[in-house]
Amino acid sequence: MKELFLLRGLPGSGKSTLAKSLGGIHIEADQFFMIDGEYKFDASKLKEAHNNCLTRVKSYMYIYSSKDTSERLIVSNTFTQQWEMKPYFDLAEKNGYRVYSLIVENRHGGVNEHGVPDEKLEQMENRFEVKLL
Repeated sequence: MKELFLLRGLPGSGKSTLAKSLGGIHIEADQFFMIDGEYKFDASKLKEAHNNCLTRVKSYMYIYSSKDTSERLIVSNTFTQQWEMKPYFDLAEKNGYRVYSLIVENRHGGVNEHGVPDEKLEQMENRFEVKLL
C-alpha cells in the first residue's frame, strides 16, 4: 500500500526525528535551505521552499505510480493551518495513497534546532488548527 504521512507540529517538536524513524522517503521544506550541509534559512524563499517540497512529493508519486510496490512518503512541515495540507491530500487521492496526518508535540524536551524566535513560535502555536472528526 502507498502511504503518505503528513507530520505537523511546531519547530522542535520532533517531526524530523519521527519521520526518520518511520522509514520511507522523508521530505520537508527545510531541506531546501540546506546548502553544503549547513542550514541557511531565508524567509524570502519560504514559498519557494514549500513549492519545492510539494514538487518533490509529486515526483516521487509519479515515479512510484507505475510500480507495483508499497511506498511510504513522509512530509514533515509545520502545517499549522489545514489549507497547507490540501495539496498533499489532493495528490494522495489522485495517486492512490492512504494519508495519515499526525500532530507531533514536544513532550520530550526537544529543542528548536533552526533558531526560530520565541515570538514566532508563539504566533505559530496561536494559529495552529486541529480538526477532530
